[in-house]
Amino acid sequence: MWFKNLQIYRLPAPWNISLEALDEQLARRRFVPCGSQDPESRGWLSPVGNDQLVHSIGGQWLIALGVEQRLLPPSVVRQVADERAEEIAAQQGYKPGRKQMKELREAVQQELMPRAFTRRRKMYAWIDPVGGWLGVDAPSQTRAEDLLEVLRQTLDTLPLSLVRTERSPVAAMADWLAGGEAPGNFTIDQDAELRSVADEKAAVRYVRHALDGEDVRAHLAAGKLPTRLALTFDDRVSFVLTEKTEIKRLNFLDVVREQLDDKETDAQALFDAGFALMTGELRLLLPAVVEVLGGELKAAETSAAAGAAPALAGDPPF
Repeated sequence: MWFKNLQIYRLPAPWNISLEALDEQLARRRFVPCGSQDPESRGWLSPVGNDQLVHSIGGQWLIALGVEQRLLPPSVVRQVADERAEEIAAQQGYKPGRKQMKELREAVQQELMPRAFTRRRKMYAWIDPVGGWLGVDAPSQTRAEDLLEVLRQTLDTLPLSLVRTERSPVAAMADWLAGGEAPGNFTIDQDAELRSVADEKAAVRYVRHALDGEDVRAHLAAGKLPTRLALTFDDRVSFVLTEKTEIKRLNFLDVVREQLDDKETDAQALFDAGFALMTGELRLLLPAVVEVLGGELKAAETSAAAGAAPALAGDPPF
């Protein structure tokens, strides 16, 4: 059990909900496969295949959202509807009108839906109820919202917020690149992306390239700002930090993975051991990330920042 990406959110520390209460509330919306006319179904699955919807190891919780979608492309519906429309036109002597075509497409979709293939996927979220962290294994906040939306609908209350820090990741990463090193136990790796403030389409991407050269500083001096930067924490976890405080390309290095017992053959035991190791590292990594970004904003400052957001809607997204 190793997450590949992490969209991070804040819960109260500690979050005042018991394991049993969370499991009971998730059970209100267990996953049920799509019905014959359902284009999609979402619900909670056991992360490990038993009856429990919350898997707990060492006080760290794992939940899983099941998503099933029927694959019925609109182009297929249009094609069949157009063929039916030609038959109708031949019978009645004129083409169906707009209203009749709409009704025809709806009828074709209803007819084809039960025969459509289904695709199922599972999304995981990690909860640290004591530390107040919730992390979704998703490549973007938009994808994470698929899980969070169902979680909000399922729970009595979900006091969740984005992580807000005193310094923006962009400003911090720019300083680290200009100085040639990251603070604390972080080191700069060899991947980065810099974008122009004046022209959002102008970007420079470095892949497996040293970032301590004059060319990087020249781009910074010209007004380009870092939107992604590859880092390693404590020689144990590598990742890419983004301008939205996302953790991408998360990789637990050999020094961590080697702690697994390679002689263990029980799949459940390996899963639990991996989850314990992963969450142990994340509980060190996330506070360290927040610290090098100046610490978390206080509640009043966070509210003020949120209130000011609409005025910045036209600014570049970094």
